[in-house]
Amino acid sequence: MNMAESHKKLERNVTLLAVGAFVAVAIGGIVEIAPLFWIDNTIEKVDGMRPYTPLEQAGRDIYVREGCYSCHSQMIRPFRDEVERYGHYSLAAESMYDHPFQWGSKRTGPDLARVGGRYSDDWHVQHLKNPQSVVPESVMPSYGFLSDTTLVVADPAAQLRALSHVGVPYGKDEIANAETDLAAQANPDLDGEGLAKRYPKAQIRDFDGDPSRLTEMDALVAYLQMLGTLVDVNSAAAQEELATEKGR
Repeated sequence: MNMAESHKKLERNVTLLAVGAFVAVAIGGIVEIAPLFWIDNTIEKVDGMRPYTPLEQAGRDIYVREGCYSCHSQMIRPFRDEVERYGHYSLAAESMYDHPFQWGSKRTGPDLARVGGRYSDDWHVQHLKNPQSVVPESVMPSYGFLSDTTLVVADPAAQLRALSHVGVPYGKDEIANAETDLAAQANPDLDGEGLAKRYPKAQIRDFDGDPSRLTEMDALVAYLQMLGTLVDVNSAAAQEELATEKGR
């Protein structure tokens, strides 16, 4: 029996087709899944990546609360048009401490994976207060109330402790100093030396232009200004590709 006849017989016999499909899926599943039992983590760590500071985490919570992820993704795909517009494609390690991640699939506004450092704090504040004043064609609503809302985090230490239970590497030192670090990052007059040691590349300054109080605007701008600034993406990408090759 030639190949064409065998194939025709397989197509016409529901039982044989089901068995053949099951065998094919089983083999593919084993090839894809079995290696996962012999590795500790599917994401290779890269130099520079760290957990969020308490203030950045508070800003991220506000970002999620206000639904910013509905219009702004945080994942640059490895396509030429995306890389030229937004910067180096996103690495898996850059989202390893996100719960949940903010990749997204819809962009009414631009991707924000590498927005950190692209604009000044003043620009971000103005953009959040009155988006059309800096981007006339924007359909983004105003978030000016963030400047008038005092930042309230009920228990920063408990928040970091909870995140540590799902794999974010906050240690005893970070948890014990969570409340102090939260205030110190947005107030240069406070002692931020410990914060800088615990969180390399933490940006310590007044973010909203009002040093007299800690607001939700401080937190959100601190979060936005951190995005994409922690990792040297070029060396990290090479490191990630090398690890992938070794794992094959």
